[in-house]
Amino acid sequence: QVQVVESGGGVVQTGDSLRLSCTVSGLVFDDYSMAWFRQPPGKERTERTVVSCINWAGSSSFYAPAVKGRFTISRDNHKNTVYLQMNSLKPEDTATYFCAAARDYCSGTQDYWGQGTQVTVSS
Repeated sequence: QVQVVESGGGVVQTGDSLRLSCTVSGLVFDDYSMAWFRQPPGKERTERTVVSCINWAGSSSFYAPAVKGRFTISRDNHKNTVYLQMNSLKPEDTATYFCAAARDYCSGTQDYWGQGTQVTVSS
């Protein structure tokens, strides 16, 4: 049984930093690309957007334009964990952040999803 568990969300102020973590079990972690998505308040699941993704080796990554230069994705295959370091947070970063795993790098279709962790940035 595959489990994807996010942690690290919280309530912060504009300009603060947070680091999200996502630990995966039940699969061969380094067979999978990992991604972070976010779903703003009041938006439907179909309106989740990709924030960042990283290939199995950690050698390639993608960032959405809205977060490029502020967020950094990384992974530790020994710990089956992917991270999202978020700096210079803005109120528009407020969302539920979801971690997802897929065989294909930055795939539009993810194989496994976590339950999400809430990030709230106050102005």
